[in-house]
Amino acid sequence: MNTSLNAGRRARDIADLRKSTVDVLVVGGGVTGAGVALDAAARGLSVALVEAHDLANGTSRWSSKLVHGGLRYLAQGDVGLAYESAVERGIIMTTTAPHLTRTLPQLIPLHDSISRGRAAFTLAGLHAGDLLRRVARTPGALLPKPRRIPTAEALALAPGLRKEGLRGGLLSYDGQLVDDARFVIALARTAAGLGARIITRAKAINIDRTSAEVEDTETGTRFEIHANRVVNATGVWAGQLVPSVRLRPSRGSHIVISGDGFTGTSLTVPVPGSSNRFVLVLPQLDGRVYVGLTDEPVDDIPAVPTAPESDVDFLLRTASSVLERELTRDDVLGSYAGLRPLLEGEGASADLSRKHAVLTAPNGVLTIVGGKFTTYRRMAADAVDATGLTTRPSTTRHLPLVGAGPVAVDAPKRFVAKYGSEAALVAQGDLTEVHPGVTVAEVAWAVAHEGALCVEDVVERRTRVGLVPAEGVRLSTVLAPLWPGFRSARSSPSRS
Repeated sequence: MNTSLNAGRRARDIADLRKSTVDVLVVGGGVTGAGVALDAAARGLSVALVEAHDLANGTSRWSSKLVHGGLRYLAQGDVGLAYESAVERGIIMTTTAPHLTRTLPQLIPLHDSISRGRAAFTLAGLHAGDLLRRVARTPGALLPKPRRIPTAEALALAPGLRKEGLRGGLLSYDGQLVDDARFVIALARTAAGLGARIITRAKAINIDRTSAEVEDTETGTRFEIHANRVVNATGVWAGQLVPSVRLRPSRGSHIVISGDGFTGTSLTVPVPGSSNRFVLVLPQLDGRVYVGLTDEPVDDIPAVPTAPESDVDFLLRTASSVLERELTRDDVLGSYAGLRPLLEGEGASADLSRKHAVLTAPNGVLTIVGGKFTTYRRMAADAVDATGLTTRPSTTRHLPLVGAGPVAVDAPKRFVAKYGSEAALVAQGDLTEVHPGVTVAEVAWAVAHEGALCVEDVVERRTRVGLVPAEGVRLSTVLAPLWPGFRSARSSPSRS
């Protein structure tokens, strides 16, 4: 099974698409589009996916890197969506990508600002979420039961907490992605292994029910792809290709800070004046911490959203409310923002449903919108069902992604966390570092197997070094003169 994505395979796939018709053409290379491509290919359909930029170029790489169990939706009374989230979380963590997920302890500190009544109510909600976990058959060994913990244990788990007024905490567990962009790349590679043609740097100019005019931005040439059905999976940009789609995007901002003083336990910090809003302090495996997130409506949809100063100030202020040391602008190493493709509705953006929908445009194009990262698989299955091209049910519930197999022990621990069962293969390359935590072998692997076509692809989406802009510039400067060698040496397809 050839799961490798690279320049050589891309060129041959484009040549094939110019003279053939596929069953399903997917436009958009985020988690939803890659999920649709995989679902369709796994059902035996011929598939092509085109992405204007790179895999996970848009909202999918700007998430909180969580695999949510749907507790927030349960609090809003949407039991169905909460249950769906709990089920999908369990599938991702146990079958789809156990190598790209981990159990994340989450601590709600109980300071004087949280009344005892509210603490009891919140704990009851956590137990309700755990009931969903059990109904979804996710093992308790993977996600233990929530419990109230004393002050000493809370401080042991999160030494940076403000001690004054602290009377313990509420400890629960959820899922965390090692890397959201890497998850999308694994989806796309798994689809490619089943025959899907994954074409990045291919911008859809016009689409209808059975075709798309596409520009290869690598060469500037245009060509047409014919399909039995076209699926628009471009997220917040869906309306640019299908004007009948009406979305109400919201911005979720995060800041990146140093992990000094933090442990592997995340903090869930109540937003003052709100009964159901929280800021999350999320330790990462690379030693950094992400603090997020906001939920603000937006009108403009830029190619790359940014976190405004007001969001940065809000996140620093809210996170600092439970910490001994106040976070300041000097602590901020970087920031990022993603736009959620929410269906248009009434009320504030924070209250809009995270349910998804498959919409049929007047010209016959199917558009999949709404939803959230955790439920991508259900979204994809519904989109493929809507094509009417197969009666075979979705099989992705039981389909592990690339790297999810048995892990060899003869590879660095950091490699295992990123590459799973492929770690030993990556480690066979040159382990000279081109940047702290980034080796020549990893860059070469990104080019040969993960579809990286330029330095930016490696810096921003294969290594995530670009989340700290200054470090991204340094790595880009190192890779630029080396890039022709990587590209020429790795342009022919290889098997993995």
